[in-house]
Amino acid sequence: MSILIKPIITEKATADSEVYNRYGFVVDRNANKVEIKKAVEAAYGVSVTKVRTINVRPDRKTRYTKTGMITGKTKAIKKAIVQVAEGDVIDLYSNL
Repeated sequence: MSILIKPIITEKATADSEVYNRYGFVVDRNANKVEIKKAVEAAYGVSVTKVRTINVRPDRKTRYTKTGMITGKTKAIKKAIVQVAEGDVIDLYSNL
């Protein structure tokens, strides 16, 4: 199982990468900061200076329909904001 699941490509994450050299990834929920750092360095060939992690709780929703009340929730995920060294760049669009 891979530690890095997918990169986060949003307007906020793109602006962060251009200005502050930070990149966002959705990572395995059981991964720690050291494992995330090693995985990013191995996958992209950059040197990581800082890793921040965020546990995102699931959103719970309730809908009222003709057949009754339906409840559901999204998955809980873990995000990692990775800051790379000055001068290093991760090209997230090269595989497209």
